[in-house]
Parts: sequence; structure tokens; C-alpha cells
Amino acid sequence: MPGVDFANRMERAVEQAREAGLTGVLLTPGPDLVYFTGYDPVVTERITLLALQGSREPAMIVPILERPGAEGAPGASALSLADWTDGSDPYTATAMLLDPRGSYAISDSAWTMHVLGLQQALPDSKYVSMTSALPMLRAIKDADELERLAAAGASDDATFEQIRQVQFAGRRESEIAADLDRFLRDNGHSEVEFTGVASGPNGGNPHHETGERTIEEGDFVVLDFGGKKDGYSSDITRTVHVGEPTDEDREVYEVVRRAQQAGFEAVRPGVECQEIDRAARRVIADAGYGESFIHRTGHGIGLATHEPPNMVEGETQPLLPGMCFSIEPGIYLPGRLGVRIEDVVTVSEDDGRRLNDATRELQIVA
Repeated sequence: MPGVDFANRMERAVEQAREAGLTGVLLTPGPDLVYFTGYDPVVTERITLLALQGSREPAMIVPILERPGAEGAPGASALSLADWTDGSDPYTATAMLLDPRGSYAISDSAWTMHVLGLQQALPDSKYVSMTSALPMLRAIKDADELERLAAAGASDDATFEQIRQVQFAGRRESEIAADLDRFLRDNGHSEVEFTGVASGPNGGNPHHETGERTIEEGDFVVLDFGGKKDGYSSDITRTVHVGEPTDEDREVYEVVRRAQQAGFEAVRPGVECQEIDRAARRVIADAGYGESFIHRTGHGIGLATHEPPNMVEGETQPLLPGMCFSIEPGIYLPGRLGVRIEDVVTVSEDDGRRLNDATRELQIVA
């Protein structure tokens, strides 16, 4: 991650922790550690932990056999490095970096065994989940992050242009998923995390697992796919129709398209996240399909595919420039069909900007 000011990111984390009444933040392997150090070790039972707190300099502890990799991390120059050896007590070693009576926000991905180990080593310390205590820690994307997210979105767009040209009727869902995987990699994705294909009645389940159903003429096919490009996530959904749609099919699709557009048009700085959900949901409810939209309208995205903030009722966090999230309303008629349209959107200084440009008009495929 060339050009990233990791020291500045660490300082901002300490300040956010202070404002939340916490001693500091503890980051474990996963998106949090990558964001603050550029270090992405293999996750094992051996504890690796970065401690950021106002009373001490940034410090990270790693297993001694992994020290060379940690020393080579892009953000290593902004912190001190400690290690521990197999056969010693890693929690005693880690405790030396912490305030014995400190209150810390800790990565959601931290293993329970590590949290319990720290609690045993420091009985007067306290730990809360990062998402509950500091949900905005990684939510505001800088220019480099926005560029990477836009490139990932463009890769998804190109993949959709390719997939809508292939034969659907008579092929299995799994075959279409394999095409998506290949196209994503051809378009620059280093990782393909999901290639959801839900055809016909399977589309009525928003989280249908791609299976072996043979796609038929007259089916809607929900395509939900994405992964990682240059370390940042992509996530897009488009719904295509195999052959000529019925009037009802067109109606359902158009309601979802208008709902997605309404959600996008509601995006601007200062608007509460829940208002994006309300704007999209209102269109679907007014069309008589309110009970068929059964999930939130969107989720944050960045180094992880799902991260704060969420576009959902009850989320009063105001939108701020640099936030990135999905807008993905849907209608699901169990046993019959499903339609979802999803883009990744970022908040600009005045409104919103889509990071996906693939057509949202109903596409008829063979």
C-alpha cells in the first residue's frame, strides 16, 4: 500500500478511542491490521496484536517466527515491535504492552481464546468490540482507497458486460458461476469471494447458494458477485431475464430499479444512514411489495466486503464524504422469483457517486 500514512491512521485511531472514553484500540489480523500497518499475516492460533493507545507508542507483538514478515510491513516504521516464542506465555508478553486497567476496543475478528487470555493476564482490563465502540474507524475512505474501490467496481462492470453475452438457458447455475469467476479474474480481481447465481424460484431466497439447477426460459437470474482487486472489495448485483419477460416480471423489475434509484438520490452528506433504507423501501412498499423486501438496503464496504456503516432502519449515523456502501433493494417472491439491483456508492461533498456503471435497465439474455 504505497503512499499510505500509517502513522496518521494510528493517531486518528487513538483520538477516536479517547473521544469514546477508551484507553486505546487493539488490532488483530484481518482488515483492521491491514488498514493500520499493511501487514496481512496468515491467521493461526498464535496471537498477533497491534496496540494503539494515547499513553504509549504504537506497539505490535508477533510470534518470533513471523517477525521477519512483520518487520517488512509497510507500516512497521511507525511502531515498535515485540515478539514471543513457542513455549512461553504469549498473553503475559502481550500484557506488557497494555495498561493493566485499560479499556480497549478490539477487532471483531479477534479470537475468543486471545480475548480470554488477555483478561486472565490482566483481570482489571476491559474489552469491547470494535464495531460497537468505534464503528467509524475505517469508514471514511481517503483518495487512494476510493481509487481502488472504483477500480474494483469497474472490474465488476466489465464482468457483467461479459456475462450477459453468454448462454443461460439449459446451463446450470454452477456453470454461470464459473464464468463469473473467470471473467472477474480476467478483469483484474486477485480474489473472487462470491459468485452467487439464483435462477427462477431460487431467486426468492436472497442468500441462495449457487447450485445445480438448470436455468430455464422465463427465469429471472440474480447475479451477485465480487471479490478483491488491489486489496479492496467489490460487490455488485444485477438481475437478468432469460427470454421475453411477462408484464408482471417487468413490473417487479421496474419497482426494484426505481427503489435503487431512490436510495441513490437520497445520498448526500448529513443524511442519516437509515434515510437511504427508507427511501428505497418506500418505493417498494408503495408498489405493494413491502413484505417482500426482507433485508437492509446496504452495507459499508472497503477492505472488507461488509463493514460499517449499514443502510438500515435505526442507523442514525450521518453520511460523511468518503463513506462507501452498497445500495441493494430487492423483491423476493418465495418459490417464484427474485430481483435485486446493487451498486457500491460513495458520498461526495454534495451528493453521491456510483462506483458501478453497469446498466441497471432490464437485460434479456439467451
